[in-house]
Amino acid sequence: MLSQTVEYALRAMVLLAGQGERPCSVETIATQTKVPAPYLSKVLQSLAKVGLVRSQRGVAGGYLLCREPQNISILDVVNSVDPIKRIGTCPLELASHGVTLCPLHRRLDNAMAAVEQAFEATTLAEVLAEPTTSVPLCEFPHTPAVNEGNAQRPF
Repeated sequence: MLSQTVEYALRAMVLLAGQGERPCSVETIATQTKVPAPYLSKVLQSLAKVGLVRSQRGVAGGYLLCREPQNISILDVVNSVDPIKRIGTCPLELASHGVTLCPLHRRLDNAMAAVEQAFEATTLAEVLAEPTTSVPLCEFPHTPAVNEGNAQRPF
């Protein structure tokens, strides 16, 4: 249902949310999220265009969130790279249907609306704070990360 680009963007954003104020390099994000670095660079550029992340130059540079994790919804991330497509008119372009969706397409659109609502109601902070034995983006049992000494969470 969600594109690979959305999955990659969500992985990167969850990782950055767990880093706090410490910039994270593309290489580190790629390694820890298992996203190909060249593609990840394009995803991060899309996230930067809409103001979700920013890059910081220099030796200790990398990417940071532009807002606090509690102020970034899953829907913000999804919409920045591949918005959920709602059904506004008949996908079959039947003139008799127009903007009045048939029962099938109305139900499909309702499902997409429910997904949007769920994503809008969920923040990155909530994803990270949820009690679980399956920590996002972390092998279990824990295996050391590339820059573990700098991380708040065991990514």
